[in-house]
Amino acid sequence: MRFQIILLLSILLTASCTAQNAIIYEEEDKAILTEIFDKLEKQSDKTTAELVVLAGEFLMGTPYVAHTLESEPEQLVVNLRGLDCTTYAENCLAIARCVKSGKTSFKNFTAELRKIRYRNGIINGYPSRLHYFSDWIFENEKQGFIKQVSEAAGHTKYPLELDFMSTHPGSYKQLEGNKEFVQMLSAKEKEINKREMFFIPEDEVAKYEAQLKSGDIVGICTSIKGLDISHVGILVKQNNRIHLMHASSSGEKVVISDSTLEDFLKAGKSSIGIMVARPI
Repeated sequence: MRFQIILLLSILLTASCTAQNAIIYEEEDKAILTEIFDKLEKQSDKTTAELVVLAGEFLMGTPYVAHTLESEPEQLVVNLRGLDCTTYAENCLAIARCVKSGKTSFKNFTAELRKIRYRNGIINGYPSRLHYFSDWIFENEKQGFIKQVSEAAGHTKYPLELDFMSTHPGSYKQLEGNKEFVQMLSAKEKEINKREMFFIPEDEVAKYEAQLKSGDIVGICTSIKGLDISHVGILVKQNNRIHLMHASSSGEKVVISDSTLEDFLKAGKSSIGIMVARPI
């Protein structure tokens, strides 16, 4: 009996380690990453935020592709061939951190990406991914990867009332019919809602624009019930005004907005402001 228990624990541990270390990617992803590293590896003297912008510029024109992370079981997905707004920002931050540290290998990149995308850098099923961007900001600041600057700029509290994922399980492949995952995410939503978070309201963005910097990663706050953020992008300065570099679903690729950030927000029907994360 004791031997059977030990064997079972060994099997479970092996399965956990396999899931933790498994990576989904194509050789083209490695080739793209190598090309970016070759271009940026001699620029480690730049700030992480500056490197985020340079990585983002390299990926300009990359097609917008949604739902690239949806593997079962949950595994680390590397996809530089098609990006959505969140994976675009995550990949740029991971690339920047590798260049800044001087560790520009595929292994180092995937380690950084895992730490950025998953709570405590540990893959433990679908709920371990940082689905809500306010949670993404909180966890990445805790790890020392970014610094929240919304409070210093706007001093406006953001009322977190997250419950969209747990109340709309049919909208998520991994949640539909999986009561355990829904319960886990509901508990996490309640935990997040207790936090004190800040944002810059849409009508105050112009007022605080001088405090925003190229390389800041922003989440666009939304009025959609149960959600915090509807879109993610990277700020860039053009002609002394702030614009948004992002994977655009309407533009179907990574672009820099023609309009300023202020006007971009005003054009969004549900946009109410921004949360700002500054790479360290």
